Amino acid sequence: MAARRRVRDRPAPHLLLGPGGKCAQFGRDSRRSRPTDLGGGRRRPRLARRHPAAGHPWTAKVGPNNALPEYPRPQLTRDKWQNLNGVWEFAKATTGEAVPAGRGLAERVLVPYPIESALSGIQRHEDRMWYRRTFTVPAGWKVGAGNRLQLHFGAVDYDAKVYVNGTAVATHRGGYDGFDVDVTDALTASGPQELIVWAEDLTDATGQPIGKQRRVGDRGIFYQGSSGIWRTVWMEPVPAASITSLSLTPSVSAGVLKIKVNTFAGTGLTVRAAVRGGGSVTGAADTLLTLPMPRARLWSPDHPYLYDLSVSLVDRGKTVDAVGSYFGMREIGTAPGADGKLRITLNGKILFNQANLDQGFWPDGLNTAPTDAALRFDLEQDKAMGFNAVRKHIKVEPDRWYYWADKLGLLVWQDMPAANTGPIAAEWRGQFESELHEMVREHESWTSIVAWVPFNEGWGEWSREDTGRIATAVKAQDPSRLVNAHSGVNCCNSHGDSGAGDVIDFHQYLGPATPAPSGSRVAIDGEHGGFGLKTSNHMWFGDGQAYEMEPSSSVLTAKYVANQEAVITSAKYCGISAAIYTQITDVEGSSTASGRTTGSSPRWIWPPSGRSTRRSSRPRTGPGPMCRSRRPAPWVGRCRILVARRLVRDADPGRLARLRVGT
Repeated sequence: MAARRRVRDRPAPHLLLGPGGKCAQFGRDSRRSRPTDLGGGRRRPRLARRHPAAGHPWTAKVGPNNALPEYPRPQLTRDKWQNLNGVWEFAKATTGEAVPAGRGLAERVLVPYPIESALSGIQRHEDRMWYRRTFTVPAGWKVGAGNRLQLHFGAVDYDAKVYVNGTAVATHRGGYDGFDVDVTDALTASGPQELIVWAEDLTDATGQPIGKQRRVGDRGIFYQGSSGIWRTVWMEPVPAASITSLSLTPSVSAGVLKIKVNTFAGTGLTVRAAVRGGGSVTGAADTLLTLPMPRARLWSPDHPYLYDLSVSLVDRGKTVDAVGSYFGMREIGTAPGADGKLRITLNGKILFNQANLDQGFWPDGLNTAPTDAALRFDLEQDKAMGFNAVRKHIKVEPDRWYYWADKLGLLVWQDMPAANTGPIAAEWRGQFESELHEMVREHESWTSIVAWVPFNEGWGEWSREDTGRIATAVKAQDPSRLVNAHSGVNCCNSHGDSGAGDVIDFHQYLGPATPAPSGSRVAIDGEHGGFGLKTSNHMWFGDGQAYEMEPSSSVLTAKYVANQEAVITSAKYCGISAAIYTQITDVEGSSTASGRTTGSSPRWIWPPSGRSTRRSSRPRTGPGPMCRSRRPAPWVGRCRILVARRLVRDADPGRLARLRVGT
């Protein structure tokens, strides 16, 4: 049934199973115990030690007893839950193979790190695979006596089947969205319960959405894929009638929070939502309710204030389920500036989105950050460097990434993971659209997300008309956010501008791009930059490439500052509302395209003139500029001339060569 980066400072920890089957971690200073004998002279298989292409301080902090232990669903919390991350049994699977119920598997894998990663203990690709473990349901959960047991899979790439005690309980397709399954009816009365997961990931051999994953990275802009389980697996008890999700949409202009409490078996029941220290609303489950928020404290990058929210499901006066959540009061929109050009607004005020391109790949965990602290660190550095926004580039992150973006105060432009760069085959187009709309549904309540980006540079695009249709459908699904139909519409495999959505988006390296808004759509520089610096012992493969390599940190910093000054000029004279810099962290062979932080361990190398880089990245507010249209030559040339005149006037003609327009 269907279910609804950096230098190896020290070796990665040696992970293996200790006495009694318990997991033990062995660092380089630890003594190694003898593996437990399984009988018949066989020894218990152990989790293998693997070395990532590059390490960082978080690598050594990962062990079988602490693999991403944090609560994985910050927007819908319950007190009772159990994390199923840790050491699982593992084996390669073959087509048509019987489910290995009741028998052990030969290898060990550390969940939830994808099997190609060093942290998984496997570090190789398999098209098909088995995972196996057992779990015990706590007696206090009263499962089967009023409560049900739900298993949650954050993500399994790509096709998955789930078995409990040999019974098939779920199938799922999609590598970037989560799924839940009620396994109550498959449980035995007591004792250990067997959980088996089958996964198949053919990556770029199919038309599935993969983002930048490839079976084998090209040491350029496409990277090693991440197969199998790559987000947290966990379980919780839920009542027979329960809250499944919350749809939260703030409206600053109306002074309300629109809330829908989605339930299972909640027909005829009542819900109550209450803001801590504020108002409340009561109404029918599964209907749209309006919670008054007069004189609300607004959320913004400078002041990311979040309200705590408690939600109850009530049956004839008795609370049958209760969850915790939170939200921020913010509203994204557009408005003409003093010059008449259409600009992006936050909470009714024009705000320039100064963003970093964030790809979310890690040298030790690939798609999966090694720790929650590491996940948070990248976003903290965005803020420290002066960015107020992030473009999450053709990848969807675990919920805790968006939680930290909400908490820290970053505007997120969320891409849909692309398929292969050529047109998506007809038989896969429906799947692409299904996963796109599921991405929007699952992430509709995150405060930080302000824009959806269905296509990038024409990758997977099959027709301009369908691109417009898809953008319109996403806008209908979520009218509260901007829709950027096609990032880099001027580039690569693009079929051209569909005219749909809220944004005109150009890419230009080194840039910046200089598109102009129309009467109904804002304009942004969707990608620019790409300065790099080789730094010894700080590159994934010992080498790398960028759009322009620099000889020293000081030169790189100067180039970055000049580039950002040109962004300000483009904003003023051409009317762009956002600029997205590529990039502050390194990824495999494109590791040295890290701009201001250098090398593939940007987290620890800072340019000497960090203050000047932060000052140049500081977002500008208020009206500005002047501008253009989507037709090629006339407006591009006009805007380029305006920018060139400004640079000449400022006595810096050396920068003219870097203002190449449109590729």
